[in-house]
This record gives sequence, C-alpha cells and structure tokens, in this order.
Amino acid sequence: MPVISGATAPTFTVPHVTAHGLAAPSRGAKETCAWRFTMDPGAPANPHTVDREEIFVLISGRALAALEGEEHHLVAGDALIVPAGTSFALGNPHDEPLEMVAVLPVGGRAHMPGKEAFVPPWAQ
Repeated sequence: MPVISGATAPTFTVPHVTAHGLAAPSRGAKETCAWRFTMDPGAPANPHTVDREEIFVLISGRALAALEGEEHHLVAGDALIVPAGTSFALGNPHDEPLEMVAVLPVGGRAHMPGKEAFVPPWAQ
C-alpha cells in the first residue's frame, strides 16, 4: 500500500492556488485521485466543469461556490459535491487562506471555457 507523505507530496502552483498531489496514478492510485488545495485570500472563482463527479472537503477557511449559477457559502467541515458536467466555480473572497481536499476519479478531466479539456497535473 503506497503512502504519500504530505511533507514530500509534489506541489503544483497556478495563480492563487497551490495544490499538493496526494493520490494519483503517478503515485500508485488506480481509481481515485486526491489532493490538498490552498487558495489565497481574495482568489477569484474560475467557472469550469469536470467530466466526473468531484468532491471538495473544506479543512480551514471559507469558500464561495457557484453551481449552475446558485451560490453556496462553505465553511471548514463542509463538503461540496459537484456532479459530472455541472458548471461550477469555487473562490475565496475572504481575508484568510482556504484549505481543502479534493477527490476526483482517475482520468477525470476539467473543461474551462475556450480551452481543451485536460487532466489536472496534480491528478496525473
């Protein structure tokens, strides 16, 4: 059974977000990916869809999520379940960092407006 130490997990950075890769095919996972996100205070929400169900669990901080145009205020301990093909955006309009864990089936692809679908690097 592979163990991925949080201290040595690969780190990926995109504007306003740092992802720490935990479970993924490159780290031994066969069916499910998981990673830890840290989102900067004031991080904007970027609308997109995923082609598989994705789950977010907030560890600390607060988030503002929009699913199909409906807003949801999330706090530490909350979970957000995003059905496949649902337009959503997740941002941090607050003054403190947001930390969460995300789970997506292996091979799940993100679709951002005007871009080709892709598997996020932390899920590869």
